[in-house]
Amino acid sequence: MKERKTVLRLLFHKKIFSLGVLLLFVLPSLKMEVQANQEFKSKYNDIIEPLALKYNVDPKLIHSIIRAESNYNSIAVSPKGAVGLMQLMPETAKEFGVENLYDPKENIEGGVKYLDYLCKLYNNRKDLVLAAYNAGQEAIKKYGGIPPYPETINYIKKVNGSHKKSTIRRKTIIYKFYDKSGRLIFTNDRTYYLLNKKKQNTNSN
Repeated sequence: MKERKTVLRLLFHKKIFSLGVLLLFVLPSLKMEVQANQEFKSKYNDIIEPLALKYNVDPKLIHSIIRAESNYNSIAVSPKGAVGLMQLMPETAKEFGVENLYDPKENIEGGVKYLDYLCKLYNNRKDLVLAAYNAGQEAIKKYGGIPPYPETINYIKKVNGSHKKSTIRRKTIIYKFYDKSGRLIFTNDRTYYLLNKKKQNTNSN
């Protein structure tokens, strides 16, 4: 009986020692990964923050998508051909005005424009927006919702893991301008606002 207790005690101490050694190696690597993510986050903040404001998309969501898509690798290329920080397919990039997929600013702006479009299309339903970003809009149409692809389901979980908000909340931005007759116009349509501002600038020149 005493021998059995001694053996069990030795096994217990051995497990504790093994756990300690494991933590000794794992914790520093986790700390380095967190620091690296923070450095990359800071590096691209100057690009992301203005674009988030411009297109009314949560900057934290943009960061979470970049982390899930490329882990902040601006030259990442997927087996399917998605490129850059936000892993844009060439067709999508072209549609949203991206010429150089490897340019961080262009890539992020194209991705944010696409997110803005998907938010409007799916009425800010976060899981649908993420599913469409990952699997494409045709997959959403085909299955009438989130497609049962393991990759897409895991992708949604991954983004939600770092972006805890269950919904996408967008501020209603009100733009104002004076029309040609001098009336003050208020609108939440940015395209309409920019179109009229452009006309004003053209007329003033």
